[in-house]
Amino acid sequence: MVCDFFHPNIGGVENHIYILAVNLLQRGHKVVIVTHSYLPSRVGIRWLVPGLKVYHVPLKVLISNATLPNYLTFLPYIRNIVLRERITIVHGHASLSSYAQEAILHAHLFGSHFESMFGWWRGREGKEKDRKGQSTEHETRRETRTVFTDHSLFALDDATGILTNKLLAAALNNVDAVICVSHTARENTILRANLDPRTSYVIPSAIIAEQFRPPSSPLPIDPITIVVVSRLAYRKGIDLLVASAPRICSLYPNVNFLIGGSGPKLINLLQMREAYRLQDRITLLGAVNHHEVRDILVKGNIYLNTSLTESFGIGLLEAACAGCFIVSTRVGGVPEVLPKDMIEFAMPNEDDVVRALTKAIKIVTTGKHDPQQAHERVKSMYTWDDVACRTEKVYEDITNKEPVELWTRMHKTLRVGPFAGIIYLIILIVECLFFLWLELVTPRRDIHYVEEDWKPEQFRKVAREEKEREHKEDQLDQTSNSPVRQLY
Repeated sequence: MVCDFFHPNIGGVENHIYILAVNLLQRGHKVVIVTHSYLPSRVGIRWLVPGLKVYHVPLKVLISNATLPNYLTFLPYIRNIVLRERITIVHGHASLSSYAQEAILHAHLFGSHFESMFGWWRGREGKEKDRKGQSTEHETRRETRTVFTDHSLFALDDATGILTNKLLAAALNNVDAVICVSHTARENTILRANLDPRTSYVIPSAIIAEQFRPPSSPLPIDPITIVVVSRLAYRKGIDLLVASAPRICSLYPNVNFLIGGSGPKLINLLQMREAYRLQDRITLLGAVNHHEVRDILVKGNIYLNTSLTESFGIGLLEAACAGCFIVSTRVGGVPEVLPKDMIEFAMPNEDDVVRALTKAIKIVTTGKHDPQQAHERVKSMYTWDDVACRTEKVYEDITNKEPVELWTRMHKTLRVGPFAGIIYLIILIVECLFFLWLELVTPRRDIHYVEEDWKPEQFRKVAREEKEREHKEDQLDQTSNSPVRQLY
């Protein structure tokens, strides 16, 4: 799995990749993560529990933890990783990830069609290896398939969307399959990247329900607490929150707001609270760590989401699982997330948000919403085991497909556009030539292939032994620092 966005950063895409990778590991697959380095500590190879290998490629980060599109600079790294780990599926994540797009673009170089056309120089090399007792026939005769998961929605008519969509269309021009987290996101991605609908799948995200248990005792309905946990940015609809919160506070003296998150719109919330003198009614928590989200959600009766665009809305699932009644704008893939009796929709305007909150307050005060029942329903609807199983089906489908020849890729690349198509065709040709040069300069016989990996059982055993060792050391330290010990 390849993406610019991964741990130690925390976010929806990062968590999705990690939890999906862990579930695929537990189902018997070998999974490797490729992301950029986090200086000075995260460089090279690192391991995450329960035995997930992460390659941190040392390329410079541009902005927002995304790297500048490198293309040829990234090729030597991804070539080495794919070969030494014997990768058969390259799975990229996120439209704004340069690593994901470039890995999908480079993956065809490891297929049998490219080998049959330009791999003639390796025939003698393979025989020499056989004489040395190092047969690598399976290294050169395998297909590397590609999958891309899109987590976001993008516009089709603004400058950012046009540029991003053209880059995405070129990168996904020859992808084997595309996974989207909602049907709305699927339609958006098909239009943006000009994809064949038959290659696209819908697999919603999921949550770990045990991490979002509702409070054991019901919350009081006087006062009612409306919770907002979001990045405080324009696309999250914070302007709607700024406009509607004072009106709700005026209509309902027993309603308070609890807002967690940080971002450029924080100053607007502070000014609104100051202007209406609502310091005792609206609490701003600032930046919130992911492990603190549940503790905030269980303090609220209602969860408010005012996003202007949303591909899926994992925050809605977390809040519903924690027992909150949901109020959300009807945008993107949000209507697909929860049943109608668990959520109240509003159009993205101030008056309708106030209307929806008014109805939600009535539902909560009359006892029509059961937090424990909501938790059990969400727990049964979305599981990571189901996500991993459906992802496996996608992998099986693309494995059975006939690989695309290089000439076909070139013709499809030209169809990207009169200017972009020519530019990407040049990149494709130069990429092939550079790959051939790498094969001559750093031949495959010099690559250190991975013969054995950590297994989850081994990783857990070592982690358990390490914890026991640390516990014994702590006990020895406590004994040495005790007054009786010091007396002697």
